[in-house]
Amino acid sequence: MRFEDAALVVIDVQNDFCPGGALAVPDGDAVVPIVNRLAPRFAACILTQDWHPPGHRSFASSHPGRAPFETAELAYGEQVLWPDHCVQGTAGAAFHPGLATDAADLVLRKGFRPGIDSYSAFHENDRRTPTGLAGYLRGRGITRLCFAGLATDFCVAWSAVDAAREGFEAAVVEDACRAIDLDGSLAAAWDEMRAANVARVFAADLQPQ
Repeated sequence: MRFEDAALVVIDVQNDFCPGGALAVPDGDAVVPIVNRLAPRFAACILTQDWHPPGHRSFASSHPGRAPFETAELAYGEQVLWPDHCVQGTAGAAFHPGLATDAADLVLRKGFRPGIDSYSAFHENDRRTPTGLAGYLRGRGITRLCFAGLATDFCVAWSAVDAAREGFEAAVVEDACRAIDLDGSLAAAWDEMRAANVARVFAADLQPQ
């Protein structure tokens, strides 16, 4: 990888996705030291931050009689109903305290529209409404992206697949991610990423050339 035109995109390393959080990803905090070591190797570092208003439509609590991890058919398609998490301004929405946020060139907040979820760093879950990240990266001359963070099978995978569809060379740093693995979602996510030509790498592979 030529690091001068590459960015590390760090997905949702927030308290609610780490142990003790409202939607904890198993071993989620283990990605923090790996991300901190990787970030200085890249020309840019982008952090995404899940940033939901109270009562977000993706929350199970917004659907009376429904439980977390059930699915619902919303206007834009099937949606997993989540426990309330990453509510704007709360401690759960804050980045993990060990994450070196000063290394970030950009913090991109997503999921802030009340009626639609946003797994991907590039598009809302309708797969059409852009976040603006693609334009930012192109403006910086970035052509290659490595993804790390939480969770591999949801926001990381959706972001990596969308990056490839936008014409970026995309890779997921497997040991810098952790997964939820909801009913086989991890294997399905890797299959989708492979089909989209997203590379599967490890942090040790990312040595400057």
